Amino acid sequence: MKSKLLILQLILGVVSIQSFSQQRYLYVAVPGIRDYLGYGGHGVLVFDINNNHQFVKRIKTRGFHPDKTPSNVKGIAVSIPLNSLFVSTLESLQRIDLTTEKIIWEKQFEGGCDRMSISPDGMTMYLPSLEKEFWNVVDCKTGDIIRKIPVHKRAHNTIYARSGKAVYLDDIASPWLYVADPSSHSLVGKIGPFANYVRPFTINGKETIVYVTVDSLLGFETGDVATGRKIASVKVEGWERGPVRRHGNPSHGIALTPDEKEIWLCDGHNMRLHVFKNEQPYQQLTTIPLQDMPGWVNFSIDGKYAYPSSGEVIDVKTRKVLLTLTDEFHNSVGSEKMLEIQFENNKPVNASDQFGLGYVK
Repeated sequence: MKSKLLILQLILGVVSIQSFSQQRYLYVAVPGIRDYLGYGGHGVLVFDINNNHQFVKRIKTRGFHPDKTPSNVKGIAVSIPLNSLFVSTLESLQRIDLTTEKIIWEKQFEGGCDRMSISPDGMTMYLPSLEKEFWNVVDCKTGDIIRKIPVHKRAHNTIYARSGKAVYLDDIASPWLYVADPSSHSLVGKIGPFANYVRPFTINGKETIVYVTVDSLLGFETGDVATGRKIASVKVEGWERGPVRRHGNPSHGIALTPDEKEIWLCDGHNMRLHVFKNEQPYQQLTTIPLQDMPGWVNFSIDGKYAYPSSGEVIDVKTRKVLLTLTDEFHNSVGSEKMLEIQFENNKPVNASDQFGLGYVK
């Protein structure tokens, strides 16, 4: 009966041929806003992008404080070759098999864990300590530490370049964005100085420009990767900077649309996303109100949908909120740690990054 219904839907154009061969899911790790269980509970929630972002399932995870309560998720990443999803919490790193959804291993790291990034070949991870003065270089298969890289004071966000030629390290007690060479696992440069301590950032596909948020700025700054110099500083117009409930800085979260035509920026105080044209002088295009304070924003791989951490699914073209993510109990879901994974024949074939990276080469 179901097969006949699918055939009828295909004939009527309700279901596309692509939906049979490629499944697209949004993986949302929670608690992904501090330890708050009111944004989706505990685990990894999976939503069907092809089916109006309907809730599919909850994958059971670990990641607990010593008192056995769920620990704040700090990062999420995927290794396609290893068929694995990685989730970091304050204390530990978990490797989860994407087919069986079983936890392969969970390891605790001295100094804790923060928002990590994985090499394009899926085999090496740069895992920051929990705002300590070093990054761990980790073997994704075993979880073993390959090397420790000292930076400045408070390791935090990490982007392993899609080219595999560089890793960008955000120490949130420094106005510089540091650059490591993954062939030697050593620091080789830095970009800045920016106006204040560097917070969330992203980078274009050609890896020529970084887009950074900094403490005390409702806006963003850009830096030239080749010269290591700051290029521009952009303030949000028409909105006042004010107190925020989390993260401390006005704009915690920035992303490029995959086609790199726009920059989407979080505004925690005013609970909005500000959209800019991605070419100097960075014209401010519009602002989008949200149901809660945004602390992160990302996009679907095709660039059709925007995913702020406040839980909305936004149509990028029309700027309209299409829906809000809800779990199996019909409760609202929000997280700063989410990404898309694409499957063919139940095997992962592609995944986005938790940072809103540009895709233009």
